[in-house]
Amino acid sequence: MDREAFGRQTGVSRETLAAFDQWRTFLVETNAHTNLVGRSTLDQFWHRHALDSFQLLEHISMDVKKVADLGAGAGFPGIALALGFRDRGQSASVAMVDSVGKKVAFLRKTIAALELDAEARSVRVETLDPAENFDLVTARAFAPLNKLLGYVAPLLKNKAQGLFFKGQNYRDELTEARKNWTFDHEVIPSQTSDGVILRIHEVDRAN
Repeated sequence: MDREAFGRQTGVSRETLAAFDQWRTFLVETNAHTNLVGRSTLDQFWHRHALDSFQLLEHISMDVKKVADLGAGAGFPGIALALGFRDRGQSASVAMVDSVGKKVAFLRKTIAALELDAEARSVRVETLDPAENFDLVTARAFAPLNKLLGYVAPLLKNKAQGLFFKGQNYRDELTEARKNWTFDHEVIPSQTSDGVILRIHEVDRAN
């Protein structure tokens, strides 16, 4: 997949497509001296990173106003979502959380250059305040589901939901997580891999 194919598949505006391309350029330049993503994946940016992240937008309500992206890394899916929200005229902010300073520096540069309604926080995810009332929490390649739910359970209150990327072994992760947690979930097939997206809500400690 290339730039034009991504544009056709997503239907984003020329301005949004140009912003994605600027993000890709920043990523290539920065990754040459600072490891943000696997170097071998850069040639697959449009499919493996951009489209993989952007597909979440189909499953996010227009009512969503505040998003937390955990372990945001180089902005997958946080920056893709911020671009997508703007493209479809949705007033939603994205807080991208990562404890690695070099990744947060890259995110801040990209957010500023693309003038996104977003912020990058150099904090640990367990320090997030549930009182911020996030509507949605996302994570991509962050932690096994059982551990991930420990981080997000306080945030998934008041009808908030989680959208989490998982690989083909997601069933094993669900089984393990059920030993410690109760939750409702939906399995959404991924458009870009043999993995899935898990929609999680109503999370609580198992009795």
